[in-house]
Amino acid sequence: MIIVMKESATVAELGHVIKLLEERGFNPRPNHGAQRTVIGIMEATGNDLSGIADLPGVDQIAPFSSSFKMVSRDFKPEPTVVQVGDTAIGGQEFVVMAGPCGVESTEQLLSTARQVKACGGRVLRGGAFKPRTSPYSFQGLREEGLKILAAARQETGLPIITEIISPELVPLVARYTDIMQIGARNMQNYALLEAVGRERKPVLLKRGLMSTIEEMLLAAEYLMSGGNTQVMLCERGIRTFERATRNTLDLSAVSVIKRASHLPVIVDPSHAVGHVDYVADMCRASVAAGADGIIIEVHPDPAQALSDGQQSLTFDAFAELMESLRPLAAAMKRPMPEPARKG
Repeated sequence: MIIVMKESATVAELGHVIKLLEERGFNPRPNHGAQRTVIGIMEATGNDLSGIADLPGVDQIAPFSSSFKMVSRDFKPEPTVVQVGDTAIGGQEFVVMAGPCGVESTEQLLSTARQVKACGGRVLRGGAFKPRTSPYSFQGLREEGLKILAAARQETGLPIITEIISPELVPLVARYTDIMQIGARNMQNYALLEAVGRERKPVLLKRGLMSTIEEMLLAAEYLMSGGNTQVMLCERGIRTFERATRNTLDLSAVSVIKRASHLPVIVDPSHAVGHVDYVADMCRASVAAGADGIIIEVHPDPAQALSDGQQSLTFDAFAELMESLRPLAAAMKRPMPEPARKG
């Protein structure tokens, strides 16, 4: 259920409603919108709402129209904007996050970070912990990788995003990173969702390989119900019968999520298509689809990359892509920063 307060409701009236709900065993979650406050009732030991609708400041009581609550636009009609440093994700700007799949060395990451910064990228990505299909594949540099990411942030000023793969690693990763990423394989790792939900740090939740949109939104509900309101959703392709690409990029998910939820939507074309020949096209399509940003893989020498080299852009290809995105983003009224230098 949601309790919609009147636009004219005072702070005292809102406080009285919340206090009464708590006394009756409810767990009220107020959301303060631009025009009015909505109180979400997430769980309760009882169901006594008698007299609540008649309290001063209350406009109406209505049921949630979906199985997810805090993620829903019923709960928060205005789009959520996640602030990371001086970058507002979900705001007016179209945000590009870029970097290598895995952190391999200081030189590799710093050179990539400089290129991402120079071309107008806003967030540096890089995996320190790599959940791989094969146990013999490169698993990441772990804490040493986190230290390299922090050094790149120190030099370039770019906030960093990196993947968290288990609940026990949350304190370590949260200490270094600006955005915690929950990968596709862990979208329904509920212990991890609960641990990250207790953090007050931005998180990017990727759609599972074979997950529905509703399942992703419910996974996001775990994060928000734990108290973390700085959640972003990522469409990264789903597994279908088609083998021409690594996965099938479901760009319709951007539109569906935008209507169902207030959370920012990021697209990951690199993991979706799995081949560098198609990445740029899908980046441009993501802008047109209404995404708030993209997260893509860039590497100084993709042929020598320890992971996902086949889908990583070279520095020159990344610069060309960024130039092609700017007029599209402008047409969508989603400006992008100009490059620090050409190329």
